Amino acid sequence: MRKLGNTLWGIVLIIIGVILTLNALEITNINIFFNGWWTLLIIIPSAIELIAREDKFWSAIWLIIGIILLLACRDILDFELIWRLTIPVIIILIGINLIFKDKLDKRMEKKNKELKEKAEGLEEYCATFGEVKADFNNQEFKGASLTAVFGSTDLDLRKAIINEDKLIKTCAVFGGIEIMVPENVNIKVKSTPIFGATSNKTNRKYDEKLPTIYVNSFCMFGGVDIK
Repeated sequence: MRKLGNTLWGIVLIIIGVILTLNALEITNINIFFNGWWTLLIIIPSAIELIAREDKFWSAIWLIIGIILLLACRDILDFELIWRLTIPVIIILIGINLIFKDKLDKRMEKKNKELKEKAEGLEEYCATFGEVKADFNNQEFKGASLTAVFGSTDLDLRKAIINEDKLIKTCAVFGGIEIMVPENVNIKVKSTPIFGATSNKTNRKYDEKLPTIYVNSFCMFGGVDIK
């Protein structure tokens, strides 16, 4: 998925470069700074994320918002009405996401419940206005709960012993969480972002023979990176 995202960004940059080159040679006169051009800063990244990411809900929402703003800038829609409706609509969408998100992936939800029942207590790592680092070097990993509130929490599992499916719960509020995983595991992410993001940067195909790390992520003005 990460490779696909890089490819799409490469195509976008090539197109922009070609347009600027043709304009410089006076072959074309394409104005890339048209009225409402700034909405492309929302539309293009959202479209790429919609194609490249597994969790598409918020990418689709931001894409729709970007298109609506572009239409407003082009006087096709009423800008004043859009601004009045923006906050109520976002609140409604967040509510819909919270209600129906569990139903979007029943298999993962079922697995999460099984892992929660098996785990008597996850290892907890919490950073509040600070930094916490956890390193499992040749140690068995049994699962973890990671929290970062105005701080950062790092979990290094690259040399950890993982023989079966495990659960990682994350909560990033105005903070950042980084999880480094080994090559011999699958990664499944369930994310609830509110003005935040969970990024799965591992580029690998699902292998039924390997154990899976299930990441339950909540982000509010924060981020979770899985590498």
